[in-house]
Amino acid sequence: MSRIEKNHDHKQPTGIEAHAAYNRLFQPGRLTFGFMAPLEGYPSSPGPTLRDHAAMVRKADELGFSAIWLRDVPFLDPGFGDIGQVMDPMVYAGWLTAQTKSITIGTAGIVLPLRDPLIVAKQAASVDQLSHGRLLLGLSTGDRPAEYPTFGLPFDNRAERFRDALSVIRAATERDFGIFQSQHYGRLDGSLNLVPKPVNRRLPLIAIGRAGQDIDWLAANMDGWIWHLSDFRRLPEVIVKWRAAGSEGIFKPYGYGTFFDLDADPDAPLQFGRGIRIGRRALVELWKRQQDEGVSHVALNLKPLQRPMDEVLDELAEHVLPHFPALSGSKGRIS
Repeated sequence: MSRIEKNHDHKQPTGIEAHAAYNRLFQPGRLTFGFMAPLEGYPSSPGPTLRDHAAMVRKADELGFSAIWLRDVPFLDPGFGDIGQVMDPMVYAGWLTAQTKSITIGTAGIVLPLRDPLIVAKQAASVDQLSHGRLLLGLSTGDRPAEYPTFGLPFDNRAERFRDALSVIRAATERDFGIFQSQHYGRLDGSLNLVPKPVNRRLPLIAIGRAGQDIDWLAANMDGWIWHLSDFRRLPEVIVKWRAAGSEGIFKPYGYGTFFDLDADPDAPLQFGRGIRIGRRALVELWKRQQDEGVSHVALNLKPLQRPMDEVLDELAEHVLPHFPALSGSKGRIS
């Protein structure tokens, strides 16, 4: 267990203490890893073929990988050149519930200021019910300014609207006949009740990126934080700040996402570029160190992957996953 974690009592945020999917991924002093969809490399094109995506998600689930994360990319923006899993994340999340049994399904993340929060609440609670409580709702403000005028929405106040929309989601999903006056998204006056509710009556809410907020606000209002950090030397400093911003005795996880390519040479050292390229032995050592530093989860974006995905899944499952398994046992079991 890391020095960072020893000062905490390891209580989970209120309302999700028994949330199986959350606890499967996030435990003090433990690192898990999962994948950003699609489970396919596409280094030379903006989007994947999706040819084998059903077989790959089922295989990842059967092998015991911890999570599949879905991105919210409505348009191809040639300036970014990456359209993720192509399919809408909430539609794809619903499809994943029928294809898998245990793997956690996360969004990374829904661009909240571009969506009606009541619709997001309805969609998320529906997926959570269909998956028997496997959804983690990751939320962001996005990183593509060109999308905002396309939706007829302002870019400059996106951080304010993110906070407002989050409050709407909480009021609609965590209360019966909730009452809330939103500045930007209407109001709940207690006469209507959003159905269904989440399986555990509360959706774990994960910040994807900073969402325009400071760390103190994220620590107070979100159940975890997944950021993109290209300089691993900064990890201990960032995690210390994150832990210091939280409530004493409450564990909230920190993780990061990165582009990832697994080198065919198991002894290949870590190479930085747009993400990381690394052999499996160096990967285990890297993650053991980062686990000690307090990293809880790593989400691997497979766009740069140059090898067949089924081959990479087998190698990771045999040589890496045993070092960083998702939590098993009754507390982490998804029924």
